[in-house]
Amino acid sequence: MFGRRPDGRRLKGIDPIVQITPYLMPMRCDAQVFLEHKLDYEMLSRYIARKGAEGQKVTFMQLIVAAYVRGVSQHPEINRFIKNKQYYSRNNLSVSFTLLKDSQNHDSPESTVRIEFDPSDTLFDVRDRMIAAVEANRGESSDGDAFVDKLAGGLLAVPGLANLVVGLVRLLDRYGLAPGALVKELPFYSSMFITNNASIGLHHVWHHIYNFGTVSAFFGMGSILKEATVDPEGKTRMKRWLPIGVTVDERVTSGAHYAAFFADVVRCLNHPELMETPPESVRYDPGMEYHVPKLKQ
Repeated sequence: MFGRRPDGRRLKGIDPIVQITPYLMPMRCDAQVFLEHKLDYEMLSRYIARKGAEGQKVTFMQLIVAAYVRGVSQHPEINRFIKNKQYYSRNNLSVSFTLLKDSQNHDSPESTVRIEFDPSDTLFDVRDRMIAAVEANRGESSDGDAFVDKLAGGLLAVPGLANLVVGLVRLLDRYGLAPGALVKELPFYSSMFITNNASIGLHHVWHHIYNFGTVSAFFGMGSILKEATVDPEGKTRMKRWLPIGVTVDERVTSGAHYAAFFADVVRCLNHPELMETPPESVRYDPGMEYHVPKLKQ
C-alpha cells in the first residue's frame, strides 16, 4: 500500500506509453512473449568436465541460473513486476524451481523451492545456494518438506479452506498487504521460475507465467536436440544442442532492455568462465540495492 510492498517498491517516472500497457493487458497471460534459445551442449559439456577435473562440479541448470543472475546484475529493469496495474522494482533476486524428492524415482513426490541470490554471485555461489536448497528439501522426513508443501497440505485438509485463503491472499496482495513472511516463502513471488524437463526426458516448453504472484519470466530446459550442421571446412556433422523455452511478461520493460539482457545471458553461457568471478559492477534501480550473505564454506 502507498507504493510499498514486502517484495518491492513502486517505480515512478516510467514512460507513459509503457505505463499504460497494464491497463491494456491487465494480466500476465495477456502479455506473454515466447522466445527460444539453443545452448551449445558440447561446449558446455567440455566446460563442465574441465571444472569437474578441478574439483568444481557444476550442472547445466546451475549454469543457466547463474547466467540469469549475472544478466539481472547488469539489467535491473528485468527484475521488475506489475501488480494492480502498477510497476514495482523487486527488492530481491530470486529463482524458484520444482524438484523430485528422489531424483531417481519419477513417482517421487515433488517439492518447490525458492532461492534468493546476490547480484554479485559467481557461478560457484549460485551452485552452492542451489545445492543447499535442494539438500534441505529432499528426503522422506517431514522435516525436509518445503514451506509451500506444508501450506498446501494444510489448506487442502479442510474443505473450502483453500478457496478462502487463496482468495484472501489475492485480495491482500493486490494492495500490497500480503504478509511479508508468506511472500518470501511462496515460489510464485520470484524473479524467475525455471523447470528442468531434460531431467525427466521431456522436450523444452514455453511455460505460462502465473497470474498469481509476481513471476515475470519462466525458463524451460528440454532434452538434448541433434541437428545436422556444416562446419567451417564444409563437412556435415551432427551437433547437439540444449534447448530452452523462455516466456516473459512483455509489459515489464522495453524490448531494447530485454534484448540487451538476453545478449548478456547468451554471452555468459557461451563463455561460462566469465561467471567464475564477480561482475565488475552491479546496477540497481534507484534506492533498491539489496544483498544476500554468501554461504559459509
